[in-house]
Amino acid sequence: MPSSPLRVAVVCMSNINRSMEAHSLLERKGFSVRSFGAGSRVRLPGRRPDLPAVYDFATTYRQMHDDLRRKDRECYTQNGILHILGRNERIKPRPERFQQCTESFDVIFTCEERVYDRVVEHLSSRKQGTFQPVHVINVGMADDPEGATLGAFLICELCQRLQEAGDMDKMAGLLRQAEEKTGKTFSHTVCFY
Repeated sequence: MPSSPLRVAVVCMSNINRSMEAHSLLERKGFSVRSFGAGSRVRLPGRRPDLPAVYDFATTYRQMHDDLRRKDRECYTQNGILHILGRNERIKPRPERFQQCTESFDVIFTCEERVYDRVVEHLSSRKQGTFQPVHVINVGMADDPEGATLGAFLICELCQRLQEAGDMDKMAGLLRQAEEKTGKTFSHTVCFY
């Protein structure tokens, strides 16, 4: 592992709930962290399951919050979206799309298998430059407040153990230990920048 602090990214589909919960916790714990969405647009639960609220990644969390509050304050307060957007706004101005990021990381955590597939595909299709390795790990979690909180704690624990180990080559062993402890299975691959 490099002597510099561990550089971490967390990616979910829209950079609203799961990746932002982990971003918030990791930042409080002193990690160098960024969060992203891997989807083409930001999708939030709507008033009906078949009608999500859809925004461009350039839309700020404040703009989304104000728009949803104006459309149906009661609905979006009750389902927790206004609270989540308020938390996000305190962390950064707007969601970011992973495919537009040029920064490199030591480890990238994804929140579901289809996001993991998109991240690995994107990294594999980019022109190789530095050939610096990046570990991509899927920590599957439910896309609800409880699932996001549990997933954030698991990601934080993995980061802390990796930082303590001081060696990225110990990743496989750390993931094995985490799988035994949690009963979860983590997809893991190494890509290169």
